[in-house]
Amino acid sequence: METVEPYHLLLVSFFGALWGSFLNVCIYRIPLGESIVFPASRCPHCHKNIAWYDNIPVVGWLMLRGHCRHCQKAISPLYPLIEVVTALLTVHIVLVFGFSWTTLALITLGYAFLVLMVIDLYHYILPNVITLPGILIGLTVAALPQVGPPIATLHDALIGAAIGGGGLWAFAWIFEKITGKVGMGLGDVKLMGMIGAWLGWQALAFTLFFAALLGSIVGLCWIGLMGRDRAKPIPFGPYLVLSAWSYLFIGAQVYEWYFRTTVPGY
Repeated sequence: METVEPYHLLLVSFFGALWGSFLNVCIYRIPLGESIVFPASRCPHCHKNIAWYDNIPVVGWLMLRGHCRHCQKAISPLYPLIEVVTALLTVHIVLVFGFSWTTLALITLGYAFLVLMVIDLYHYILPNVITLPGILIGLTVAALPQVGPPIATLHDALIGAAIGGGGLWAFAWIFEKITGKVGMGLGDVKLMGMIGAWLGWQALAFTLFFAALLGSIVGLCWIGLMGRDRAKPIPFGPYLVLSAWSYLFIGAQVYEWYFRTTVPGY
């Protein structure tokens, strides 16, 4: 953990919450194919513009008691939740990695992951407008000398993008041809390509294994405890995101433990 002054953390959390407000716009508008820039923030019900003082992260929602000032209809608590999560995410990255170009890169990746996770959870899609540029941006960031671990080197990023994207696409295509069933959606494949481009090929096995494990556990609980229809698809993107993000902080330790306990003389 880095030593960060309390007032710096306060500024960082406010910065994160502000970006959380923008991420809410992305989460709402991207699945609808709308611009994330124009028009200004507005009520999802009456479409009246939201005044700047009502748009202050978390505070605005609390002051309005979760209702639109104009039409009085309820505004989802997901909005302030995303702002809080984004603030905490930003603070956590700064606490672990300090203030650096690597920190900025990880914040960018974390924000993209958060948007993808929520969109997939609600709409069962991983938009190309995020994953495909995400691959290119990841490769570009990996080439920058100012950025270091846990961001991959360019060599590892290129291999990671190729295996995560192309390799898994080939596997998914062969699986579908043999079984007649879709084993992994193309959105998931592109997300894996993005993960490989940012974190390198080393992250792929960890991410796939723990995403499958977590998804299986949650899926079984969902079906057994909540009576979810077995035929209804379960979004895999959130589990890929959570597993890839976990790799950043515990991946090396997990690999070390695995090889130490399974490989003689390691």
